[in-house]
Amino acid sequence: MNTKLVTIILCAATLALIGTGAERACGDELDEATKARIAKAEAGPAMIDVSKYPQQIRDDYEPFSQKCAQCHKLSRPINSDYVLPDEWGRYIKRMMYKPGSGINATDGKKIYEFLVYDSSVRRKTDLDAKLKTLSPEERAKAEKTIKEVVDKIKQ
Repeated sequence: MNTKLVTIILCAATLALIGTGAERACGDELDEATKARIAKAEAGPAMIDVSKYPQQIRDDYEPFSQKCAQCHKLSRPINSDYVLPDEWGRYIKRMMYKPGSGINATDGKKIYEFLVYDSSVRRKTDLDAKLKTLSPEERAKAEKTIKEVVDKIKQ
């Protein structure tokens, strides 16, 4: 087989894998603890009732549910152990750089605000418990960020 034909076949196969997301599964080797956390999260509910949330947050639920479900079950972020703004920020940035995620900066910001708000309401007990584990400086920073997101939504 000539080199040019092999190159074309490999490029076609790569493009096919990128479209399916299979390259993400092949490239991301996870330790057992992480696999267990993901399995636990994915076993939980796959939807959030946002009917009582402010309109902006209900609107932000759409890109969250559409974009995040492209690469993994929506139950993964809904039930994850992430509740702090910094955790969500890191998670979303990581997802933005995944091939095929389709999450641009605008979507990333909406998803971030949705998750920070949701954590401050639906997951308040988990959030409060995690805030208690932080240093006073880290806690103040997290609380300030949550307040900024909530205040922005109230405007």
